[in-house]
Amino acid sequence: MIHITVAAIIESDNKFLMVEEHCSGQQVINQPAGHLEPGETLVQATIRETLEETTWTFSPDYLVGIYRWVNPDTDDSYLRVALAGQASNPDSSLTLDTGIIQALWLSIQELQAQQQRMRTPLVMKCINDYLAGAKHSLDLLQDCIK
Repeated sequence: MIHITVAAIIESDNKFLMVEEHCSGQQVINQPAGHLEPGETLVQATIRETLEETTWTFSPDYLVGIYRWVNPDTDDSYLRVALAGQASNPDSSLTLDTGIIQALWLSIQELQAQQQRMRTPLVMKCINDYLAGAKHSLDLLQDCIK
């Protein structure tokens, strides 16, 4: 099975907005991320997932990259579209999505020290590409939705 997912790379004051979540009986760290839902664009999905998982409003600036990962336990393929941008206006009236323990801001050093807790290898790959300056126009993401 192939899953299309999105992720938000958000840095502010040298810290990244991340989520701690339950996955397969473990507490793992991930970017605000999730699956593309029917009828939405990749940008819309990233904005929605960030709000649902962190209560922050995401404004994407550019595409960091498109990544493929195969889960060695299931052989499922994941195609992840990672967008970078800004977060603003956390909404305290919202509750975090099911499975999310907390949203938190972590420095690159804190992330590197916890690499074994990353949900998948894509988490650090996306951040490292972001830090290396990977920037592509959002215009590369073309949606043909009626």
